[in-house]
Amino acid sequence: MDIRYSANQKDFKRYTTDEVRKEFLITNLYKENEVVAVYSHVDRMVTLGCMPTTKTINIEDTIESSKNFGTSYFLERREIGIFNIAATGFITVDGKEYKIENKDCLYITRGAKEILFKSEDSSKPAKFYMVSSPAHCSYETKLLTIEDAAKKPIGSAETSNKRIINQFIHPDVLATCQLTMGLTELDSGSVWNTMPTHTHERRMEIYTYFNIAENNVVFHLMGQPEETRHVVMKNEDAIISPSWSIHSGCGTSNYSFIWAMGGENQTFDDMNHCSNLDIK
Repeated sequence: MDIRYSANQKDFKRYTTDEVRKEFLITNLYKENEVVAVYSHVDRMVTLGCMPTTKTINIEDTIESSKNFGTSYFLERREIGIFNIAATGFITVDGKEYKIENKDCLYITRGAKEILFKSEDSSKPAKFYMVSSPAHCSYETKLLTIEDAAKKPIGSAETSNKRIINQFIHPDVLATCQLTMGLTELDSGSVWNTMPTHTHERRMEIYTYFNIAENNVVFHLMGQPEETRHVVMKNEDAIISPSWSIHSGCGTSNYSFIWAMGGENQTFDDMNHCSNLDIK
């Protein structure tokens, strides 16, 4: 498991392009018949990917909970949200199987012991994107389809940021301990996300970009508003955003992304907004 330690905003100003990418960018999450995991010490969030093809994959085969978390199983003191960003797959949680279609989400509460992944068709595998946060209480494991999500249209074609925010793991949809997650889809011709941008001092955030057309990229902006950096991201890359950093991006075409947050609260609108004219 890849472990990333916390970085502060003062040191970040001196980072080279390579250092920024090594510290915050997550690539190659989807390896055949394997669970890939990146542990961030920023709010102790874990980002994972799994692409089962010819096998059923047990999350514990890679996580090694006793070694990496000091627990007897992964979700002993954690909760997790899982999106499928590819073809149909199945997740079995303590013996109960869930069919996960493209853009569906499964929330698994603290205390679930056995988590298994498989694809319906090995030639067209599922790709499960996951984020896990610490949890001090348990709720209900629940499948949420794209139709179940709370849909929040935002932005406009005139500002090139017309999009729909699909809220899945969110207080308006279901109860969780601290994890919130959703999926944002940009309209054709729109390329900006989360602009005007913001920070939220009480929560960190992780983005993953997907459905980026071939030969296109997203320029992800991060850093304090008065001194930003960019990270060029390819399809299915993810990135860690500390609480002191803005998190916004502009693509060379439209795309979708999944956002995940964990921290002090679950108040979606608890943001420190930044004027476009103040960003440097």
